Amino acid sequence: MSEAQITEPHKSLQHSLTEDAMAFILGTAMCALGVLFLTHLGLITGQTAGLGVLLSYLTGWPFGWVFFVVNLPFYILAWLRMGPRFTVKSFIAVAMVSGFAELFPKLIALDTLNVPLGAALAGAMIGLGLIVLFRHGASLGGIGVLALYLQDKTGFRAGWTQLAFDAALFACAALVLDLWLVLWSLLGAVVVNLIIAVNHRKDRYIGR
Repeated sequence: MSEAQITEPHKSLQHSLTEDAMAFILGTAMCALGVLFLTHLGLITGQTAGLGVLLSYLTGWPFGWVFFVVNLPFYILAWLRMGPRFTVKSFIAVAMVSGFAELFPKLIALDTLNVPLGAALAGAMIGLGLIVLFRHGASLGGIGVLALYLQDKTGFRAGWTQLAFDAALFACAALVLDLWLVLWSLLGAVVVNLIIAVNHRKDRYIGR
């Protein structure tokens, strides 16, 4: 999940508490549903969510708990780089995704799901869920925050940090997962990033 370049809405355009609440429910539910599709098929995704999925496969621990824990160290950087409002919103969003990820398997039973279609749909749901969260000044924490922090401190581009992390993550996944599952996982990750690249643009959609 790409998390860099989050933009807080202009003060005069900030959403109300009710609008934020509705968006958080929608955005986090879509992300968690995408993760449900991925884990049902044995796939992964990129960024911190992908790390959480891979660790849950390796340890047998629930994704929701793993995802929540792996994000904890990044909140310090988020506070320093993005400020308290963004950090609190991101903490809430991560907690909600973790909660939904634990709840949905108890409410939804998947029988037949084609792997390529499931990968693409999971990527679409996660990408759209992230867009909703980005528009309301939140993210799902993690590597994107670290990437922005390193960019500030060293000048190393945030996008390259995220790409390097995803490359390492998928390389590790290839050692423990079937190669075809890793390749279909890449399809889902590409869909996520395409949706964000097309829709999360300051020149088109983000208030200046």
